[in-house]
Amino acid sequence: MTETPDTDWSARRAPDLAAIEALAEAAFARLPQAFRSLCDGVVIRVEEFPDDETLEEMGCESEFDLLGLFRGTGLAQGGGALNLATGQFPNMVWLYRRPLLDYWAEHDETLGHLVAHVLVHEIGHHVGLSDDDMAAIEAAAEA
Repeated sequence: MTETPDTDWSARRAPDLAAIEALAEAAFARLPQAFRSLCDGVVIRVEEFPDDETLEEMGCESEFDLLGLFRGTGLAQGGGALNLATGQFPNMVWLYRRPLLDYWAEHDETLGHLVAHVLVHEIGHHVGLSDDDMAAIEAAAEA
């Protein structure tokens, strides 16, 4: 049987930060426009791991415990691109590459689906959505 490029993993490397960022950008582009419009000014960052301060603040036992994080003032609390106080950081969604890859390796879903799920979940915190609302948005993005 001849290996096809989709099944030959012998020359592949783990996705780097840029690859995870590209997956996040593609996932964001597939989200419903009404949802994306609520994200004006939200910065999406991809890092290897959460920093020690974040891990401690979130009560994580391991640097692999946190796949993503929203930091900022959500829309329900008056946050948004137009409401930044002087010196205030913009609302940010963090995606953590190594924990995402570790989770992906242990579960039966695509990396693209996982990145989209975490992205929607973290943006959902900014918007103030319920888990059911987030699931509906994910389903709309997959359609």
